Parts: sequence; C-alpha cells; structure tokens
Amino acid sequence: MLACSMAIVLTACGKPDIGENLISDEREEEKVVNVFGPMEKTKPNTKNTSRTAFDLTVEMAEEELGLTVEYRTYTADNYQEKTYDEVALDRARNNMDDFYLLNPDTIQKLGYEGKLLDLSELDNTKNLREIVRTANTIDGKLVAVPQEVVVYGLFINKDMFDQYDVSIPNTPDEFLACCKTFKENGIETPIGANRWWLETFVLAQAFADLYNGGNTREEIDALNRGEAKYSDYMRPGFEFLQELIDKGYIDAKAAYTYEAIEGEGPDFMAQKTPIVMAYWGAANTETAYGKPDFNMQVIGFPSERGQMPVVPITGYGICAEAEHMEDTKEVLNTIISDEALQVYAETNKVISPSKNVDVECVPALQPLKDLVEDDIYVLGSDANMKLEQWGNTCLIVRELLNGATVDECMAEFDRLQEELLKE
Repeated sequence: MLACSMAIVLTACGKPDIGENLISDEREEEKVVNVFGPMEKTKPNTKNTSRTAFDLTVEMAEEELGLTVEYRTYTADNYQEKTYDEVALDRARNNMDDFYLLNPDTIQKLGYEGKLLDLSELDNTKNLREIVRTANTIDGKLVAVPQEVVVYGLFINKDMFDQYDVSIPNTPDEFLACCKTFKENGIETPIGANRWWLETFVLAQAFADLYNGGNTREEIDALNRGEAKYSDYMRPGFEFLQELIDKGYIDAKAAYTYEAIEGEGPDFMAQKTPIVMAYWGAANTETAYGKPDFNMQVIGFPSERGQMPVVPITGYGICAEAEHMEDTKEVLNTIISDEALQVYAETNKVISPSKNVDVECVPALQPLKDLVEDDIYVLGSDANMKLEQWGNTCLIVRELLNGATVDECMAEFDRLQEELLKE
C-alpha cells in the first residue's frame, strides 16, 4: 500500500458563528516530502540494513528540517505485470512524487527527458567522488546522487581455489584456465550464474580500455556520434561468455531461469560451485553471502587490463516539477551530507559517494575496495553514453543464454545504436 502523502482535511458543514475559531488538523500545516522507492519505512524489529541506513539519514533530515518524509513504495500487489522501473518512470513523468530512488537506465531516460532536477546546486554535491559525477551527469546536469557506490565483483571460494591449486585469475585466459582445472577435478559447473548479472563479464571486457586508457570522453563521443560501434566493444565479452557456455563452465539453461542469488546461491554456500557474481552488499548480508563457512574473497572481473570491478550507479533524483521543491532539495542535501553518509556507510559497510567518507569493509571485500579506490573500474552505467548499457546488455545476454549467436547479439546492438542515431 502506498504511504499516505497528504493530511486529511476535515471540514464542518455550515457557516461558523462570527468570532468562532476554525480548528484545523495539525497535519494540514505539516511540511511533507514524498519519496518513491522499492521499500517502506522500516518496521520495529525488522532486520534490513539498507532500509535501516536510509531511515537513519531520513530521520536526521526530518529532525533538522522539521518536516516528514512520507514513503511511497512499489509492491507487486499494486502493480501487476509491471517492473519497479516501469512504475518509477510513469510516476516521475507524471510528477507524482518529490524524489525517487532510480536504477541506472531509468536515471538516463528521465535525465534526457528533462524530468530530473539539476542537483549541482545542492551544497553537499561538491564532496562527491568523480565516479558518481561521471555516471549521473547528463548534458552537464547532475541528475541523481546515490548514498553508496554499488560495486559488482566475482565472489570466490578461496578454500576451493587453494584445494585445487588454482590461482586467482586476472585475465580472460587465466579465468578460462581456472575453470578448466575445476571442471577436470569434478566440479560440474564452476560458475554459478543468473539471468541478471552475466552482463558484468561483458562490460568489464568491453570498456576496460575506455575507462582506464585515458581517452574516455573521446571514445564516448565517438560512440554517441556513430563513428564507433558498441558491437565492436561488446563482441569480445560475448565471445567469452559463449566459450564459457560451450565448455560447460556456465549452465546457460539454468542461468536463464535463475533469479539473482536465489538460484545459484545455495550451491555456492554449499561449496559445490566456487564462483558466483554479485554486488558489494551481498557480502554484508546474512541472507546472501555474508556468513559463509569458508574463506570468501571478492575480486574484479577478468579483463586484458587485469581485475576490473563493474560499477552501475543508482541514485536519488528530484522531480523537476516537485510539488514540495525547496523542502525536497533540503532533504536530499541533508541525506547526502558527509555526516549522514558517514552514518549510512558505517551501517552498511559500503563505499561512500563522498570522497570525505571512508569506513572499513569486511575482509572479503578489501580486494575490490582497493581497486575502486585506485580508480580502476568500469562504469556499468554512464549517463554520458546515449545508448544505455546496463539494461540493454542484460537483455541481450539473455538472448545469448536462450540460444542466440554472438553475431545475432551484435546485430541487436547495431540496431539499437542505429535507432538512437535517427532520433
């Protein structure tokens, strides 16, 4: 159920006597800001660190600003047959809320449509890491800001690597060799995969040079003008995935049906599968991979430049025509302050979007954190690229899992790019 966003105003029938005071509901004058996201405010005794961390920063804003942040949320009961992204797009396009938690592809669509406010005017955006600015800037406007930098990596069972004398892989060839050793030693499927996250392998290889070769802006401009083809960047990653499938290192049929963590997670935790892919927070969550009975490490994806984290930036965006604009800007400015982000990062043990905030991570995540802090990464979502890459790559990878050839997948990238150039 959507959270109540407006006070109920009670009116009396008839005309009041002269001198009679009108009694108003106190909530009528209460300042309210509405946020739409995939979660409601945490209920007592509910264990969910992501919700708790956000709630703590919202409480800071409410106390400091003297207002109430009302949560409006997505549930399957309310929106049958629709994804969260579809609902968020519809609500933002119709100015139904003040600010939104948005996924990368949604940020990009709404940003280009002019539906999101430029957040550069908020004082606390000056402390943002460059990676955040790069990912969420459209036509010179910073359209969304996260409370954490979400990083994807390979979760490996280091005990199994040691047992079979397998070295930690850095390049695609080393990764193939490592999977071959596991397969020869009776590990039926070395890589646990799902239908959502295999694009991380592709993106790491596709854009390792683009983001780490010193010519990022020039290469993106060439892609946006059609002088370079996305398919040329993507082909090595898709060929790599096809080889993993052909050699039985990934079960394509199972991956096509698996939901993230729910499908491949049990075999990883039971030490039947030595490798899975997931996001940073999964190592902190007891319901995911936070309490393994083995030595777990989280590393970057293989690329010719070595291990490569993949970073898709989600974020909060303010509706360009927000009903409670000034209050909403103050709320967002408060929850992205260094003080609030310190609370958030300490609660969730995550990489903060502020360059001034740093917290210790669990030991398993240290290799991944070191890479990101050394500015070694690939953006899985970059609003400067007119062809959205995170969602599109995910969908085309699914076609590969379902039997499409690499050439057919590349033709789909070409089609998408050609359509974009016609706009």
